[in-house]
Amino acid sequence: MAESPITPRGKDFAAWYQDVVLQGDMAEPAEIVKGCMVIKPNGYAVWELLQKELDTRFKDLGHSNVYFPLLIPQSFLKKEAEHVEGFAPELAVVTHAGGKELEEPYVIRPTSETIVGHFFSKWIQSWRDLPILVNQWANVVRWELRTRMFLRTTEVLWQEGHTAHSGHDEALEEVLRILDVYADVAENVMAMPVIKGVKSRAEKFAGALRSYSIESMMQNGLALQAGTSHDLGQNFGKAFDVKFQNREGQLDYVWQTSWGVSTRLIGGLIMSHSDDKGLVLPPRLAPVKAVIVPIYRKDDEKALVLEAAHRIAKELGSRDCVVKVDLREGQTPGAKFFHWERRGVPVVLELGPRDIASGNIVMKRRDTGTKEILPQAELAAKFAGVLESMQTDLLESARKRLKDNTVTAESIGEVEEILKAVTAEKGGGKFVLARLKDDPACDARLKEFKATVRNIPLVDEYDGGGKCIVTGEEVDRRVVIAKSY
Repeated sequence: MAESPITPRGKDFAAWYQDVVLQGDMAEPAEIVKGCMVIKPNGYAVWELLQKELDTRFKDLGHSNVYFPLLIPQSFLKKEAEHVEGFAPELAVVTHAGGKELEEPYVIRPTSETIVGHFFSKWIQSWRDLPILVNQWANVVRWELRTRMFLRTTEVLWQEGHTAHSGHDEALEEVLRILDVYADVAENVMAMPVIKGVKSRAEKFAGALRSYSIESMMQNGLALQAGTSHDLGQNFGKAFDVKFQNREGQLDYVWQTSWGVSTRLIGGLIMSHSDDKGLVLPPRLAPVKAVIVPIYRKDDEKALVLEAAHRIAKELGSRDCVVKVDLREGQTPGAKFFHWERRGVPVVLELGPRDIASGNIVMKRRDTGTKEILPQAELAAKFAGVLESMQTDLLESARKRLKDNTVTAESIGEVEEILKAVTAEKGGGKFVLARLKDDPACDARLKEFKATVRNIPLVDEYDGGGKCIVTGEEVDRRVVIAKSY
């Protein structure tokens, strides 16, 4: 038997991930451009489905899509001191264009708060102009030292929402509403459970008042920040002089938010569900829901089998449920099964002359590998239920993993002992819940063993307050500590 092209998870999780991305035809490194990747059709189709799910929810909440320039005057980033300091090491700067040195360099956007602030200052004069609720689907560039496809690349595809409000309460309501949207898509579309919480002060977005995140656990126990929503306060309003006349006739600065998710979600999807055979996709994000593999030896068999295969594909398929017939010549049925297994197609249907004679069909689920012989007449009625069951089972499996690998600790030594040997390659990660003061000095102590506060959960499901494991001071709840991507 030929050796599998996919490294087992237990041997090297990082190599396994790389193999699943490549063998699943999701992406490949763009080796001619540092740290970039080529997103291939299977990967981009997943991104399009994610876009559709998110975009629909944003628009339902009153947001409109816009597009801002890719190039941002370098001086814009310097207007908000914390913002430029936070992004300085990652900036790509254009100094020459049209054969000449530019009077002022442009930064290729790492994010768009600054240029959005500039235009908000032009668009907003009165409380009647508020709120402004916009979103853009775009790309950003951050010069990363260590890259990994989908998880951390130099160029990233994402969405970034930007809103302006007349009061802080309304802005914070927006921040939390979007956090709920992200959690809903992660759990009910991606089958990836998350913990919603506020970031520590040391881990918040540069220039924000507070940042909120959804955090998910990968199969190796490492954390993935899957989405962020930022309360910018009036920081960017003041930096870009975004003033409005309030209802009392006084001038005030707007309260802003920004929020985003990226193609990093696809990395999270892969690491949440895939196995040693390859990619596993939850049905709601599978570009192809099912593939029918016709099996025949003779021409007369071929005609009968293909006629039935196309009929069944038509019965099962729709615009939102793509069902294909594998018509490739020169490929054995076994090679075809292997091909679709690696690409994460939820259901493969096997149809041969014996099935035609018996009126049956063989259905195999990608997640469990189980096969079932069904009457063809019952397939259409059962198919939707099988996809829904797979979606539910993947979420429940991921929830169990999160629960089983979440532990509590009562001292900094205990946290260090739990996490010290954890690596992306070896796995063995945990989410450690411990009481910790929201103080950058406490975060720094965790970084001594390469851990971070992932977030401070919005819902306290544990035992409430107690003494901080670093300072001994009283705090009101536990935080999530883990090693992460």
